Amino acid sequence: MTLADVAALAGVSKATASRAMNQPQLVAPETRRRVEEAATTLGFSVNRAARALAKGSTGLVSIVVPTLENTFFTPIIQGAQRAAEAGDLHATVAVLPGETEAERERLVRLADQVDGFVLASPRSSGTFLRTLSERKPLVTVDRQVDGLPSVIADTPKALSGLVSGLIDAGHTRIAYVGGPEGSWMDARRVHAIEAAAGDSCDVVVLGPVPPVFRSGVALARELVATRATAVIVYASAIALGLLFALEREGVAVPGDLTIASADDLAVGLLEGLGVTALHVDADRVGETAMATLLTMLSTGSAPAPLHQRVAVPLHWGSP
Repeated sequence: MTLADVAALAGVSKATASRAMNQPQLVAPETRRRVEEAATTLGFSVNRAARALAKGSTGLVSIVVPTLENTFFTPIIQGAQRAAEAGDLHATVAVLPGETEAERERLVRLADQVDGFVLASPRSSGTFLRTLSERKPLVTVDRQVDGLPSVIADTPKALSGLVSGLIDAGHTRIAYVGGPEGSWMDARRVHAIEAAAGDSCDVVVLGPVPPVFRSGVALARELVATRATAVIVYASAIALGLLFALEREGVAVPGDLTIASADDLAVGLLEGLGVTALHVDADRVGETAMATLLTMLSTGSAPAPLHQRVAVPLHWGSP
C-alpha cells in the first residue's frame, strides 16, 4: 500500500494525506480522521525515516563505544537504546575507539548520517571531540571534556571512600590494578585512590591492562610480590581473573588478600566470593546520556548542569 492509495480511499489529495500524517495540526479534524481510518484499513504506516528527512534530520542517533570486550559498555548501550526508543529515534551502535586517524575519519563520516552521538571515548583527544561536536551534538560518557556535556559514573569519589574504609580496617599497603592505557577515567581513579591514602597507606599501581579476565590471571603473581594486603581493580572481569589465579597460588580471599572492584558488572559471579564491589548503574548512565542528547536535539542548547554525575555506592562486602 502507498500514500496514494490512502489518499484515494480517504477522498483527498496525496499532499493532504501526507500533511494529515506528518503535520496533523495543519489539517481539519474531519479530514485527518478520514485519512487515519483509510490508513488503518489499508495497513499503511508512516515511514519514520522519510518523515525525519522531511524535517531536515535523519531520525538516527549513534551510540559509540571503544570496544565490546569491556562489559562496562553493554548496559550503557542498553540504557541509551531504551531512551532513544522512548524519544521515537532509532539508535545505532558503532565500535570505534577514535584513537587513530582512520577511526577519527570514520566518526566524521558517521556524523553526516546521524543527528547526534552518545560517545564513550576514553582515549580520544579532547580537541577531536570538540571538533566532532561542531558537526553534530554529542554527549560523552565516563569522560569529561571542557565545553561538552557529559554523564559520568562517579567511581573516583566512591573509591576515595573505599580506601578510607580499607585504612580503617588496618590495611597499610594497597595495590591498584589500572585499566586501559591512556584512559581518562583510569587517571582520575588513580588520583582519587592516592589522595585518599595520603601518608596513611602505601599505594602500588599495577598496569595498565585491558579490563578483561586474562589480565587478572596474568597479574596475580606480580600482585602477590607487592605484599599488598588489599587490591582495588579497575573492572570486575579483572577481579575474576585474579580470584582464579590466586586460588592456584594458595592465596586465600579475603583471608590473605582483600579484593575490591570498581564495578559489579560480573555480579552473578562475584557475589558470595568475598569481593567488595562498587555498584555502577551503567544502564542509568547510558539512559541519562541519551536523554540529555534528545533534549539537546529538541532545544538546540546544552543542558544545565553541563556535567552530570551518577552516584556509585558500595554494593556488597566490606573492607
